[in-house]
Amino acid sequence: MHKIGRQTIRFPNPPSISNTASIVGPKEAEGPLKIYFDKVETDDTCGETSYEKAEECICYTAIQMLLQKEKLQATDIDYYLGGDLLNQIISTSFTAQKIAIPFFGLYNACATFSEGMQLAACLVSGQFAKNVIVSSSSHFSSAERQYRSPLESGVQRKMTAQWTVTGSGAIVISDQQKSPYITHITTGIVQDYGVKEADNMGTAMAPAAVETIIAHFNDTGFQPKDYDLIITGDLGTIGKEISMDLLSREGFDVSNIFTDCGVEIFNEEQDTHARGSGAGCSAVVFSGYIYKKLRNKELNRVLFVPTGALLSPTTTLQGDSIPCIAHAVTIENEPQLGRG
Repeated sequence: MHKIGRQTIRFPNPPSISNTASIVGPKEAEGPLKIYFDKVETDDTCGETSYEKAEECICYTAIQMLLQKEKLQATDIDYYLGGDLLNQIISTSFTAQKIAIPFFGLYNACATFSEGMQLAACLVSGQFAKNVIVSSSSHFSSAERQYRSPLESGVQRKMTAQWTVTGSGAIVISDQQKSPYITHITTGIVQDYGVKEADNMGTAMAPAAVETIIAHFNDTGFQPKDYDLIITGDLGTIGKEISMDLLSREGFDVSNIFTDCGVEIFNEEQDTHARGSGAGCSAVVFSGYIYKKLRNKELNRVLFVPTGALLSPTTTLQGDSIPCIAHAVTIENEPQLGRG
């Protein structure tokens, strides 16, 4: 039994993240992480007739770039796991149709990427697969139209609102013996503290991030000092500060190593209010920035904790609160298998 504690799995044969690919839109390329992305779309429609088709295009492009990097054919991939924010995860499903790889469609909102990483790691470590692709995507314009209001209506955004990232990240998780490795995963439990504002998701998601991080520490015996970086998925500036405060109250000082993908992808001058969000946010930040830092040995051990707000337009209109989830993945260059 490789499960430790209630929520964590330790892999005795850690699967490898053998490569990544990332593609972003023009606004994301204006931010501080531009040099880490593989491709920038200068036109956020990607030459398509709708924003939904544009999101499908970036999802498909990320996977094609990934296959080219690894010199793999679609037939070399055992499974494709992915999802997005749109109804019935259409960006990913239409991509799956094109690439013709056995497909598991996933939905955990902005935590979909880490959900895919966890399941792919189980498939590879359990010797059910040799190569698994994981991806997720989002698009500012398609998400705004679905969850809030059409851009043409010119609705003023609250300062607590975040900016949905236009982008897609994709990775190959494999049985190759090369760093970095996925050594632990901690699967979150849905949290709901009664927040109902769809434009204040950082506040809604912070308790889920904190629950998962504390569960990870309790299950593994790790402490903040054991990590070079702890990075959540897209809490934005507000959710990040709430999470740091809640963790501090529980005795975990993460102030020197804690940040958030949504905070990192945009800068203050870009006027995105509480910074970034979206299923593509953590995907492109990991596939670009974090992975390259790991490969260059600038980071050795990272706790990657994407967060998801599990709302829908229906639940928002009916006045429901927002249940949230967070999934943690430990990525290491030099696994210390005796710990945890």
